[in-house]
Amino acid sequence: MIVGVPKEIKSDEYRVSLMPVGVEEMVKRGNDVLVEKGAGLGSGIYDQEYKKAGARLVDDPGEIYDRAQLVIKVKEPLPEEYPFLKDDQVVFTFFHFAASKILTDAVLKAGGIALAYETIRDKHGQHPILTPMSEVAGRMSVQEGAKYLEKPMLGRGILLGGVPGVAPADVVIVGGGVVGTNAAKVAAGLGARVTILDININRLRYLDDIMPKNVITLMSNAQNIRENIRHADLLIGAVLIEGARAPCIVTQEMVQTMKPGSVIIDVAIDQGGCVETSKPTTHSNPIYVEYGVIHYCVTNIPGAVACTSTRALTNVTLPYALEIASKGYERAARENPAIGGGINIVKGRVTNKAVADAFGRAYSVFE
Repeated sequence: MIVGVPKEIKSDEYRVSLMPVGVEEMVKRGNDVLVEKGAGLGSGIYDQEYKKAGARLVDDPGEIYDRAQLVIKVKEPLPEEYPFLKDDQVVFTFFHFAASKILTDAVLKAGGIALAYETIRDKHGQHPILTPMSEVAGRMSVQEGAKYLEKPMLGRGILLGGVPGVAPADVVIVGGGVVGTNAAKVAAGLGARVTILDININRLRYLDDIMPKNVITLMSNAQNIRENIRHADLLIGAVLIEGARAPCIVTQEMVQTMKPGSVIIDVAIDQGGCVETSKPTTHSNPIYVEYGVIHYCVTNIPGAVACTSTRALTNVTLPYALEIASKGYERAARENPAIGGGINIVKGRVTNKAVADAFGRAYSVFE
């Protein structure tokens, strides 16, 4: 199979979808690999390393899309890339379709196969590709929140951990999954008072067991969210429903009750955001202020630490990519249900129910 690795063009996206060792494994199994020149530079990987591993370097991303049967990316195709998408081509990347009707329509029109990282689920019910990026985003959410709480960054001038004689910051995390757990670990480690809200009582029991004493757990409901947000210095949105648009948990009215200079980090923005006042931002222009509250809603948070994120991502994508390249997507999906769950669109049909429901489209079971 011909495998293509284009350079990411999303604003401030420095990750790359395949490392040289991945190229080496692909070539060893009889595949041809095309890598766009400069694709790995943001992650500290030079073209010569790809060439040494057996890749053919190309100048034009159009050539990659034109020739490759399997295109491996990090982020969803952007409008500039829509014309490159073609019939019968497999694109393997983060899509987050439910957050964008324009993207969904473009991929449906192209007639190819969209295999989404975020809906691959293993036999244990986990999301093996989404998990490491959620770990990075969760940890970074506290790092960024601490920065924007500083007065020169328009924040309240609060140190997360406080000092002896001065109270620490209040950090409220909505969602106790991978993002929320990692955010809580870092915030608690810095000495903040942390509250995690989740709708799953068993998850809350687990978190209560493993977290230090400066972390409390609460059932996520409107009253608890409303009461805790009012006192929050830092609010982290960490809600996820697989494949679907994130539910709006924090309303505009709740945001208006927050203290001036407090900070919202909406990690769920990739799936549309869980805060009503959230709108996508970039690493170059990461924040805006609404109702006196700083909003950080970057849609590719892990891209800022690409040397870490690329390695964490490719550790988990490569086994699936090798399987798809060796067997083709249809056989790979039949033999590995995790890959089957990743298939969101096939030749103009929506094969993920959450995506179909998001836009009122017909749902077609992939067989």
